[in-house]
Amino acid sequence: MALKQRLLAPGLALLLALVVNLLAVHPAAAGLPPGNAVSDPSALLRNALPIPETDLQDLQHRLEGTSDDLRAKRWSSLSNAVRRGQSLLTSRRARLISNFPSEQQATAESLLDQLELDWRTLAEATEARDRDAFLTSRRAALSTIGSAESLLVGPFPFEIPETFVALPRLLGRATIELATTKGTLTAVVDGYNAPLTAGAFVDLVQRGFYDGLPFGRAEDFYVLQTGDPIGPADGYIDPTSQQQRRVPLEIMVPGEDQPFYNQTFEDLGIFKATPVLPFATKGTLGWAHSDEALDDGSSQFFLFLFTAELTPAGLNLIDGRYAAFGYVVDGFEVLEELTGSDGIVKATVLEGAENLRPHG
Repeated sequence: MALKQRLLAPGLALLLALVVNLLAVHPAAAGLPPGNAVSDPSALLRNALPIPETDLQDLQHRLEGTSDDLRAKRWSSLSNAVRRGQSLLTSRRARLISNFPSEQQATAESLLDQLELDWRTLAEATEARDRDAFLTSRRAALSTIGSAESLLVGPFPFEIPETFVALPRLLGRATIELATTKGTLTAVVDGYNAPLTAGAFVDLVQRGFYDGLPFGRAEDFYVLQTGDPIGPADGYIDPTSQQQRRVPLEIMVPGEDQPFYNQTFEDLGIFKATPVLPFATKGTLGWAHSDEALDDGSSQFFLFLFTAELTPAGLNLIDGRYAAFGYVVDGFEVLEELTGSDGIVKATVLEGAENLRPHG
């Protein structure tokens, strides 16, 4: 039964609890360095797309960078930022279009038309100093940018090692609906940066593996975990081989051509690196493995419940030890309500099923 409770070694879980207590109790913790600056799941997914730097990303980052001015109600600075963005969008439109493949340029034109409308609405909200309208308009503009950026993704960016040829892989992204006993969560899983982890997950969703499973582990402000099947096995048993499928630890690091497999950041000597898919927001999907091995994750996954404020730089003990493979993007009010008494009613692939390959 020891392997039934996978995820963190007891000492690591205790250390995480101590970090939480330190940050919650001691005023001096306010002076600790902040966590990953980006904690919005949609922004994390945009930034994780394998695309070259373009003027479109410049617009995205300018827009995302308005948060500090908005919090401080610096409306003149916001107005200047919005005007500069409008000017950039107009003056560089032809160059923006030229970055897209020829077969995508008509779609890109339509998206840029929509983005100009979004930006005008944003400018109106700024002039009216309407915070709620600004947030709504910014969200719409960033969604349009994200749709355009997805058109820039070319062929799958790397070869998955032959060692893992038998494993399913997700060569792109998929949107998953998790209907739970408290309501519905929607998540996007990212095969560009975790193809084997996301592939194993989507494969099991399509098999109905998670339907009816409880959250077997629930710790306040820490994790909700599920995927432990009923019976003696603690993972997915392949019906052909009758062997438990093992999924390697898989972590993509910025600047690398492909993920590292079965190596933690400690193993690699990169102690303060931030992965492309960080545990930086509540609702991060993580793949569980046992205390004894990095490559024995099979079916169990967890929903990360920490916020970025509780995982400051240098103290995030999850990044580099466990694989993140996606983010909850809708249903956060449901996530807040879930406990160990709840479970998954049904998991469904809403979009992206065509990106799944059963093996190499």
